[in-house]
Amino acid sequence: MQEQNNEQQDYEPKNSLVLQEKGVLLAKHEIVSRSMVKNLIREAIEGMKNAYTPYSHFHVGSALLTTKQKVYTGCNIENASYSPTNCAERTAFFKAISEGERDFSAIAIVGGKNGVLSEFVPPCGMCRQVIREFVDPKSFLVILARSEEDYLIFFLEELLPLSFGPENL
Repeated sequence: MQEQNNEQQDYEPKNSLVLQEKGVLLAKHEIVSRSMVKNLIREAIEGMKNAYTPYSHFHVGSALLTTKQKVYTGCNIENASYSPTNCAERTAFFKAISEGERDFSAIAIVGGKNGVLSEFVPPCGMCRQVIREFVDPKSFLVILARSEEDYLIFFLEELLPLSFGPENL
């Protein structure tokens, strides 16, 4: 199910979440409250403020939730030679991994030109693969938001079907 107050409907994920009583979202065996989703979106918006984007001017922020309810934020960091540029999602994951975290529940991602939230910003292919390295794609939630009230929620598996992971080696 998608949560979206805007009349524009960009995408409707299939079997993503089931709306339960009292405003709780059920994702397989995990329960993620609406307040946690909104908190992650707020944290991602704050993270976006630190973006370093002198070339594209497209700011992205992310907020990664561990299974212990700790949040790591990330922003995109550009480089003049482009390929060393790091996305917000990878920044959050690398910060968390470098602090010893290994168990993750969800990530919220926001972004827009000149730091103005204007569209849903899905993770790029490289970020999807990095995320896949550290999570169960059937239960990890990816929250794409334009605001605290306008967001979509996917399982990583929906964004990266037939993925290649550590169990394939």
